[in-house]
Amino acid sequence: MTDASTIPADPTAEAIPDEAAIEATKQATAAVQSFSDFAIHPDIVSALASHGITTPFPIQSMTLPVALGGHDIIGQAKTGTGKTLGFGIPLLNKVVARGDDAWDGFVHKGKPQALAVAPTRELAVQVAADLERAGKTRGIRVLTVYGGRAYEPQIDALVKGVEVVVGTPGRLIDLAKQGHLDLSHAKTVVLDEADEMLDLGFLPDVEKLLAMTSPARQTMLFSATMPGAVVALARRYMTQPTHIRAMQEGEGDTSQTVKAVAQHVFRAHAMDKVEMLARMLQANGRGLTIVFSRTKRTAAKVADDLADRGFAAAAIHGDLGQGAREQALRAFRSGKVDVLVATDVAARGIDVENVTHVINYQCPEDEKTYIHRIGRTGRAGQTGIAVTFVDWDDLHRWTMINKALDLGIPDPEETYSSSDHFFEQMDIPVGSKGRLRKSEQTRAGLGAEKLEDLGETGKSGGRRQGGGGSRDGGRGSRDGSSRDGGRGSRDGGGRGSRDGDRPRSEAPRVSADAAAEGSAAPRRNRNRRRTQGGKPAAATD
Repeated sequence: MTDASTIPADPTAEAIPDEAAIEATKQATAAVQSFSDFAIHPDIVSALASHGITTPFPIQSMTLPVALGGHDIIGQAKTGTGKTLGFGIPLLNKVVARGDDAWDGFVHKGKPQALAVAPTRELAVQVAADLERAGKTRGIRVLTVYGGRAYEPQIDALVKGVEVVVGTPGRLIDLAKQGHLDLSHAKTVVLDEADEMLDLGFLPDVEKLLAMTSPARQTMLFSATMPGAVVALARRYMTQPTHIRAMQEGEGDTSQTVKAVAQHVFRAHAMDKVEMLARMLQANGRGLTIVFSRTKRTAAKVADDLADRGFAAAAIHGDLGQGAREQALRAFRSGKVDVLVATDVAARGIDVENVTHVINYQCPEDEKTYIHRIGRTGRAGQTGIAVTFVDWDDLHRWTMINKALDLGIPDPEETYSSSDHFFEQMDIPVGSKGRLRKSEQTRAGLGAEKLEDLGETGKSGGRRQGGGGSRDGGRGSRDGSSRDGGRGSRDGGGRGSRDGDRPRSEAPRVSADAAAEGSAAPRRNRNRRRTQGGKPAAATD
């Protein structure tokens, strides 16, 4: 059963009764069979149909009747259930496009009419791709802006004109302050993964962006979890938003994991984890797999270890330039690489089809991180498998996660790479070892994917996947990964510019990791002058 309720903009505002909202949603969605049953522009419907997208998911069918009417919305649903089109279709439907009859008389041609804000670069890219796909037939121009890329192409696109802008808060504000981005005509604003933006400290930036948009805007806020801070944000900046929750029958706010994901937890020894992982990657029916770690160094090391064992693996973490991160994601999406080792920078925003396994190589910090990690599989109605390795040092973390989510696994079973129950539960062929046979190494690998020159700001885009020091200087996640922010990272990183770029006056720094790799340029020979008693020594034969 689904339910919907409303949250007023202020305590005195008139609220729509819960029962009325529920009944209205039921009536609006009862006869819906496809997107064509809604009041959506035919070109948007045909664009979606050309990609095989014809039937809405629950969050979409519940959201569209309200959003298409221009009302503010707080949309809450589990990861992988189709939130992007839930706000993307109403956003695109409201845009005046170049092929429309109203275009000739439209006085704000080329100015952004809609804004979507995301907390991470990867999520911004994913949202923009979905919007471009849905708006292509109408000729709607969508621009993605985020740190790590050169300013010039983004500025050039704004000069030529766009209808929709999708970006991270830091780069959006930078472009606006420089006078390149005019948001005064943006009458639709979307905050995607709002809880993550608040968690990363983006609230001041979000407030600045909202102040730049039209006062008559429609605001849609979407998130998988709905903490009190998100509700407070809605009360201040939205007008009587309808709170739509798409949950399965019997689910509540504390039951946030997707039922389609089978969850396994093993108490593993640190020295045996790589062997366990390598054998698990040979399980019957395994498809694309994401392996999560807490630190950048671990992600780089695990990816290197797997590559040495014959697996097509790539890493994505904050020490990599944006070009290398996008190279890894493209290789993963295309199947050239089937194992992506990532820090939590990838826990949100990576929406890749046919991810069958998510493996927590290191136990997540908290239940929220756990939810978003395992949400990378079991998406869009598919099933998936989530595996968590809990080291002895991580037992306290797992205890808190298990209690918060009521998973019923308080004491994970002690497991080794040779344990019979491990082979049985993971459906690993008997006799599998920790190295892939030559005959089974059939994927092209990361090297087959071109590394783009993005004209990156602040760091080299061509770093090898295994490591290298971060030159972002921006705010990081717990592992120091750049999130386009300006404050110091949680692991003690320094203060950087808002889009994660190193200030221009600061000299490049090489981290200890980069020095250890020997990736720096060859040492310059130095001619030393010999002295004797403070004077140049006499030449000798």
